[in-house]
Amino acid sequence: MTARTPPQHTTAPLAGRALVLAGILLSAFNLRTAVTSLTPLLDVLGAEFGFGPTVAGLLGMVPTAAFAVAGVGTPRLAHRLGLERTAVLSMALAAAGLLWRSLTGGTGGLLVASTVALAGMGIGNVILPPLVKRYFPDRVGPVSSLYITVLQVGTILPALLAVPLADAAGWRISMGVWTLLAAAAILPWLGVLRIERRAGSELARLHDRAVRPGDEAPELAAPPPRGRVWRTGLGWGLALMFGMTSLVTYAMFTWLPKLLVEAGASPAFGGTMLALFSALGLVGALAMPTLAARMRNPLPIALFCAVCHLSAFAGLLWAPMAAPLLWVALLGLGPSTFPLALTLVNLRTRTPAASAALSGFAQGVGYGLSCLGPLLFGWLHERSHGWGLPFAFLVLCVGVMLAGAWLACRPGLLEERW
Repeated sequence: MTARTPPQHTTAPLAGRALVLAGILLSAFNLRTAVTSLTPLLDVLGAEFGFGPTVAGLLGMVPTAAFAVAGVGTPRLAHRLGLERTAVLSMALAAAGLLWRSLTGGTGGLLVASTVALAGMGIGNVILPPLVKRYFPDRVGPVSSLYITVLQVGTILPALLAVPLADAAGWRISMGVWTLLAAAAILPWLGVLRIERRAGSELARLHDRAVRPGDEAPELAAPPPRGRVWRTGLGWGLALMFGMTSLVTYAMFTWLPKLLVEAGASPAFGGTMLALFSALGLVGALAMPTLAARMRNPLPIALFCAVCHLSAFAGLLWAPMAAPLLWVALLGLGPSTFPLALTLVNLRTRTPAASAALSGFAQGVGYGLSCLGPLLFGWLHERSHGWGLPFAFLVLCVGVMLAGAWLACRPGLLEERW
């Protein structure tokens, strides 16, 4: 079955669209809380459970590994369940994993619970772009900008509050409090499903009919047999953009606080710098979708991001405490290729089906490529007793990201390349 091209203007009732938007934004907020609520507390948890840098690197690897598996499996899951039910499953897994992690009694439980939470968040990573494509086809740029901004806020707050909350109430409360927001994100999607059941024709007008259990979702039908995403330069380019941006970002999420502490900063300062690193993502989230939508080829954005990354690496390596605010600010601007890549998923496709296929492939392969990044960064640091080799590794990754951006930013639609 081929996917239908969505209408350019929706006739759904305002209440229905408001629920969908609330679901998208609350889900976006919860897509990184499991990561940045943990990394500022790695020293505390290491002392509590008796693990060292290798296990810390393994914990840093879990997010990208979970996101990779979710990227591969989510398009098929969403095809069977529908995007809305998949969103419910995503946030239910996130809430369950966050709660379990806050109650765990050992390193094994910490790893498994983190995997459950991050699997839910990985599913959310994949389904948000096609949800925007389906319900807001006439507002892709603004809605993408809005939800990526909220995603960044959900990245910043746990990093900023992790150490103060742990000092005030203990590490279990510090990590467990985010369970409440993940649970809250389920509610709008339940409301959307209830509207579909009780007044099926209303929201169904967005996509011709309501998606019911056992039905196929027409917008998520498999791509036509004439082509697959893995055969396109666009697919591989976006995969490299996602992968290398994520590798650098999660390596820094995991190791930036420790790097600064080794340079003479306090753990609280390390957590604050991690929050600043996350906060600068707001610049990209606010600017990239709209800017990319106005550019025929947004490759210059990727070049700017690469320069920011390389400048930050140099500062953190050779003079980390000389101007930490500057280095971390530049480091925070570098991952603006992430919102750029998310926006290109929709700008380079016609339909929700193609968007879901491209999103799943790019994020699945990309996060798969990046999942060893934090572990390798930590291993190189441990072996060399310094930060030179780890940063040389990240420089190489930035070069690969630029090669991917060259492929992904070229004008043209996925359907034309199949």
